[in-house]
Amino acid sequence: MKSIVISSNSSGGGKTTITLGIMKALMKKGFDVQGYKVGPDYIDPAFHSYITRKPSRNLDLFLMGEEGVKAAFSRGKGDIGIVEGVMGLYDGKGIDSTYSTAHVAKVLNLPVLLVITPKAQSATLCAEINGILNFEKVNAAGIIFNNISESYYKLLKAAVEKNCNIKVLGYVPKDERLSLKSRHLGLVQSSEVEDLNEKIDLCSDLILKHVNLQELITCLKETENYEDNYHLMNRGKKISIAYDKAFSFYYTENIELLKELGEVTFFSPIKDKKVPDHTEFLYFGGGYPEVFIKELSENKSMLSSIKELLEKGINCYAECGGLMYLTDGIQVMDNSEYFKTVGFLNGKAYMTKKLQNFGYAELEVKEKNNLISMGTKVNCHEFHKSYVDLKENKICTLTKEVYDGSLKRWQCGYYKKNTIGAYGHVHFFGNLDMLKQLVK
Repeated sequence: MKSIVISSNSSGGGKTTITLGIMKALMKKGFDVQGYKVGPDYIDPAFHSYITRKPSRNLDLFLMGEEGVKAAFSRGKGDIGIVEGVMGLYDGKGIDSTYSTAHVAKVLNLPVLLVITPKAQSATLCAEINGILNFEKVNAAGIIFNNISESYYKLLKAAVEKNCNIKVLGYVPKDERLSLKSRHLGLVQSSEVEDLNEKIDLCSDLILKHVNLQELITCLKETENYEDNYHLMNRGKKISIAYDKAFSFYYTENIELLKELGEVTFFSPIKDKKVPDHTEFLYFGGGYPEVFIKELSENKSMLSSIKELLEKGINCYAECGGLMYLTDGIQVMDNSEYFKTVGFLNGKAYMTKKLQNFGYAELEVKEKNNLISMGTKVNCHEFHKSYVDLKENKICTLTKEVYDGSLKRWQCGYYKKNTIGAYGHVHFFGNLDMLKQLVK
């Protein structure tokens, strides 16, 4: 497989739109495409999977480690791998490039395609481009300009070719039909965009018309073969995973590991009447329960089915939106309406207008429980505008290293019977032992 990384100078620079368009354009040319996403994001990979019809894979050095990233990358299948970056090219965990898109590109030894949306610049833009290219000497394959007119593109192409040592591969013209709606945590999910096919088809046609796709293909680099030691023995476990438009934030490899442990069944807390029979381990990922709260709250039989199982002591792990769902209810910010949910964890979840916690942290289990051993440490990521007020035992301390070297600490990780709920999202490649303990 030959691959390339698509990055930008900032968030909002057009990475996702161009990535999706390039994927579709390559498929129109007959290539089998594999999608990847740098960082912890769940939403962009869902768009990739929608186009390629195969699971996209996250590549997060903080959550997965270098060997985990290489193993996940090696699981990709296809002729061409397209790796969508995160934020700006060098933006990582703090104020250096550690865990950034550039860091991942270097670990995997891949070239970088820059997507830039310029405005009222020419020579100054060249100075910025040279700064990006020279900051850490990435292997820059070329530039695509986004959301500009043909005349402006001709000016920029001439300026860059005169002042910068990088190829200009083309541009995507400004077109309001390409815009994707956003929500408080980022883009609206792919499953909610009614005209997504039309948008992607339009973008790919514009790329085929205005971007030198053949030259882009020559920039791709043959990828190396990496070891993949992240596998588990089948234990015959009956595992049920909540999966629908309210709960869709799962890392591909987490689900693959669970499938290796036994039989995985997906169910919808919105549409199904109860949890699948014979369930031994229940997994609730993150998502948007607050957006679909009316449908979730009205499914009384599902709420009762979940609560009954949790009260009996079934092993359960719930992340972020899953944690919110297991509480007594969620108070929605827009109209202060309160909706009842599972009612297992004593207390409520509240939506707010600002981020409550954001970024990478280290989670450490500090209190005794029946699932995860005391002292277990796991890298995690939080991104949420809600908070919970629960009268349950907190068993974890989270530590975040701030850019100035100071440490921020807080408690999370609620334990009741054999259920653990927490806001931190975890990739099991970062700690296989944690998964083994959860599933017993």
